[in-house]
Amino acid sequence: MARIAVIGAGMGAMAAAARLATAGHRVTVYERSATHGGSVGRLERDGFAFDTGPGLLHLPAVWRDLFVKTGKEPLERCVELVQVDPASRHVFPDGTDVSLPNASRSGIVSALDAALGSGAGERWGEFLGRARETWERSRRPLLEEPLPADRSPLARDPYPALRRGLFRRPARTLGEIGERELRDPRLAALLGSHAVAYGLDPRTAPASAAVLPYMEQTFGSWYVMGGLRALADAVYERCLARKVEFVFGAAVTGVLEKDGRAAGLELASGGPGEADVVVCGALLPSLFEGHIGQPSRREEWPHRQPRVRTGRVSVHLALRGGREAAAVHRTVVHAPDPAAEWDAIAAGRTAPHPTVTVLRPDDPQLRPDGDHESVTLVSTVPNGLHGGQTWAEAAEQAADRMVEAAGTAVPDLRERILWREVRSPEDTRHATGTDRVPAPALAGASGAFLPAANAGDLPGLYVAGGWAHPGGGLAHAGMSGALVAGLIVEGAGFRGSQ
Repeated sequence: MARIAVIGAGMGAMAAAARLATAGHRVTVYERSATHGGSVGRLERDGFAFDTGPGLLHLPAVWRDLFVKTGKEPLERCVELVQVDPASRHVFPDGTDVSLPNASRSGIVSALDAALGSGAGERWGEFLGRARETWERSRRPLLEEPLPADRSPLARDPYPALRRGLFRRPARTLGEIGERELRDPRLAALLGSHAVAYGLDPRTAPASAAVLPYMEQTFGSWYVMGGLRALADAVYERCLARKVEFVFGAAVTGVLEKDGRAAGLELASGGPGEADVVVCGALLPSLFEGHIGQPSRREEWPHRQPRVRTGRVSVHLALRGGREAAAVHRTVVHAPDPAAEWDAIAAGRTAPHPTVTVLRPDDPQLRPDGDHESVTLVSTVPNGLHGGQTWAEAAEQAADRMVEAAGTAVPDLRERILWREVRSPEDTRHATGTDRVPAPALAGASGAFLPAANAGDLPGLYVAGGWAHPGGGLAHAGMSGALVAGLIVEGAGFRGSQ
């Protein structure tokens, strides 16, 4: 039985901790804050409640597998999962409005044809066929296996070339797919919104990011009643049931080394935390600068993507008046000029007309009664500002623009607001330790979108969570926990799930 120290109580870290404890190891989690869950947080006020992190769950099979492998109670006994249908609504600048059904390719094709004109659905369906091929080529090495020592096969983009028309070479970016293959700015915006959700500019995101809409539209979108925080609570309770020990208010400043391998933690409180193995589930600069990633590129830790570093502004709205029966859980209100939006972000400014995701869960646990509603607005912004403006000023200005845009999705929005709370990247950093959005691992672009491997450069040091393989996103975090546990339990020969 090994003594294992885990840095951070985020979802990937807890997923690894539960699996390792089930395998018989003694696991202690050290968390800098006073609670678990990492970015999967919760805001409560005056009978209203809001998720402060992800609002929907994709690939719930990842978390089902965790609960099957770590105890008798399956996931559905611990939380209530509900399929979201429609999966999403999209409002475009020209007034076009389309709602897409959950996990129904034929339904999505029909909805797009009806809303955007004949042929739109067919082009989207053909794109999903190419996205499926991309998924089949990259799924195993990018989601189910540890990163190989030779990453050169993953440097090539698996998105296939369109075999007809003027262009014979494959699209290089998601933006090129929208322009060359979808040939409708609304379809291109629909495609790009899946990258924007992870803080990626569609103009530079590799074509392999086509797997993001494919996964969502193939495997569906799910909501956890009580909010996604309920899933974090369930994972925490599973860790406790497996005798994982949690130490809160314990900031970690570094890793102890002995005889050339990890030997424990250096704590801000001064006391050492001895261990045989260390799992880093947090964005700890001293580790990423010293033992994780490519030493020659440490200035860009932990991700090495050629992209603008982004964060999020979230606006939590307490509304008077009940949620109308026809309301959709998630609406994306698209920016009138996506290029101008990303130019502003690249320049370190919030966009004057942003893309806004509106989350309106039909959940009695999130509101005081049926005469009120909890709504969350989310928009991508730079994680740092240029020009001397503070986040206190910029976030409020961004919130005003977001509320204005969201008015097309929520009737009489401004008149219904009782109060709002605005959270900027700076607030996210105080709560979670980072103000950036981790992106999923993506093939292509010469390997620039591959995150840190799960095994660090220092023997006995491993990495889980959104900043490690297979990257950001709730499902990806759970996968990283499974990969780390497999590497520790089975050794370097572990090749992932079969």
